[in-house]
Amino acid sequence: MIQRRLCPHTLSAVVHRRRLSTVVDLAHLSSPIIDPAHLASIRSNADLLSSYSVTPPLQPWPSRLSPRYLARIIRSVPDPLLALRAFHHASHFHPGFSHSYLSFHAIILRLAQARLFSHLPPILSALRQSSIRCGEDAFISLIRAFSLASRPSSSLKVFLSIPSFRLRASVRSFNALLNAMIQNRRFDLVPILFKNCRSKFRIIPNVCTCNILVKALCKLDNLDGALKVLDEMPTWGIVPNVVTYTTILACYCARGDLPGAKALFDEILNRGWSPDVTTYTVLIDGYCRSGRLVDAVRTMDEMDSAGVKPNDVTYSIVIDECCKVKKSGEALNLIQDMLDERFIPSSTLCCKVIDALCEEEKVEDACDIWKKLLKKNVTPDNSISSTLIYWLCKKGMVWQARKLFDEFEKGFIPSLLTYNTLILGMCENGELQEAGRLWDDMLDRKCAPNVFTYNVLIKGFCKVGKAKEGVRILEEMLEKKCRPNKSTYQVLLDSLLHSGDDAVLDKVSSLFSSQGFFGKDDLSLFVLKVLKENENWRDVLNAVVGKAKEGVRILEEILEKKRRPNKSTYQVLVDGLLDSDDDAVLDKGFCKVGKVEEGVTILEEMLEKKWRLNKSTYQVLVDGLLDSSDDAVLDKVFKSGILCHRRFESICVEVLKDNENWRDVLNAVLDS
Repeated sequence: MIQRRLCPHTLSAVVHRRRLSTVVDLAHLSSPIIDPAHLASIRSNADLLSSYSVTPPLQPWPSRLSPRYLARIIRSVPDPLLALRAFHHASHFHPGFSHSYLSFHAIILRLAQARLFSHLPPILSALRQSSIRCGEDAFISLIRAFSLASRPSSSLKVFLSIPSFRLRASVRSFNALLNAMIQNRRFDLVPILFKNCRSKFRIIPNVCTCNILVKALCKLDNLDGALKVLDEMPTWGIVPNVVTYTTILACYCARGDLPGAKALFDEILNRGWSPDVTTYTVLIDGYCRSGRLVDAVRTMDEMDSAGVKPNDVTYSIVIDECCKVKKSGEALNLIQDMLDERFIPSSTLCCKVIDALCEEEKVEDACDIWKKLLKKNVTPDNSISSTLIYWLCKKGMVWQARKLFDEFEKGFIPSLLTYNTLILGMCENGELQEAGRLWDDMLDRKCAPNVFTYNVLIKGFCKVGKAKEGVRILEEMLEKKCRPNKSTYQVLLDSLLHSGDDAVLDKVSSLFSSQGFFGKDDLSLFVLKVLKENENWRDVLNAVVGKAKEGVRILEEILEKKRRPNKSTYQVLVDGLLDSDDDAVLDKGFCKVGKVEEGVTILEEMLEKKWRLNKSTYQVLVDGLLDSSDDAVLDKVFKSGILCHRRFESICVEVLKDNENWRDVLNAVLDS
């Protein structure tokens, strides 16, 4: 806030001559009072600056401010932009303050961590123009920040700019640059930079530099190049360490060259070095990837004998392999060892062990994992709970699954997956009332059901012969704007066709049609179920649509609208229409000139779409043609080119040889 009132001429002089980073708002001031004595006393910009004060961005602002204290403020302020304002306020408005490397480093680090890179150029320019003696840490922080932001080129520019700050780059900043290239998968640039480190950057590499180079070469699958670096390191005055060997060991294992990996591991031991947990874990992982669980376990025992304790990664690798080879008992023991060492197994790992145990009929052992996790004060999450509930329900132990669900519910809110799993188990075991209670509990917790939930309940009611209840759930499903899928249609149609309730079947079809849910796959399934699996398909079709005219509409929609049926629909239509002898129904449908001709029309469409037709389709067509006495239809078939189709040619003999009138048909083909 302005403390002294200024005259208009003085204000214009301030705006013209000084450059301040803080905007001073004078709109709230009344008419300024001109003080000639005060104006006469102003001799310089310093006098002008001292005649007013600017409110600091932070309160309370220290009266005595040092660069170290400012650096502490910059690090503690929650908002990085507020920290930037404090940095500028100190440099422009705090009397007697001048920045040091500490304050510059603090603001550079803060802006870099917040990825506010656009604010950095003025800061770096001010640092470059100052006489401050810089340290390298600020530039290393920048290199790493640009790397984390996936900007390796910016990291390289920062490294190359270090000499402009009167500072010589060291191996630390060079290693940070190489790591940035590794993190951004620019492995090809690492050997190039390393080659120039002495000649152009005047940097002497150390063992860390060489390890990064070896890692880049291994990532490029250049194992020979990595081994060459390993051999040349002593000539550079650098002794390889365990990290160097472990990196190359991982490359051997990734290639599946386990003899080479074991030879390199033995070389580590022969040199008198002690492999660490990472080295052992890399070798164990190589054995597991190759399916050599026995060697992996043996290496794990050697690891224990050497006094190196496995970590969570080591345990996870071996447990995962035990599950793959159906060694569920060993996996369970390792889970226990892992918990004893105070490692928390991941949800994925626990689910794999539970699956392996339950597949071997060891459901009780799987429940022990749950108990052991609770004993170690580790509450299983929804994934573990859902997996265990699934297997308990699959084994018919639905009430034990319900008990486990209740225990889990005490500490956590079950997920949709957990609810769906238990509801599925209850429905499959005929416990529909309990499934309904779970449904109500699910809605009370504001957990919205999905299409799987609805399908499970529909299937459960249809399974016990309560198709009307399934239809009621379908109505609720549609009200909730939850789109049915193919499974929904299939479950309902199966149940309704077996029940013979045409009224309910009509209602279901009307629901689907009114909601606009008839797509290509739905039409195909409808035709397959209603037309093919039911002997009275014509009656069912007319029952579904209510009137013969509506039957015409659906069949015309199948063939004429944009939602074209797939191959299965065409196949059923050909079979059904040509097998029909009810001319009245066909006349009411789209076969107004005869069922055989319509079958030919559909077949032509199938051939135009380049679908492969099976033998039964041609068999039906030929049988229909032979039974037909309509020469016009036969003439259409011969002229259409269907009989010349290569698929037809390949099976024509098989089709005709079983027909008594094959000579007549063959002659007709030849005459055409």
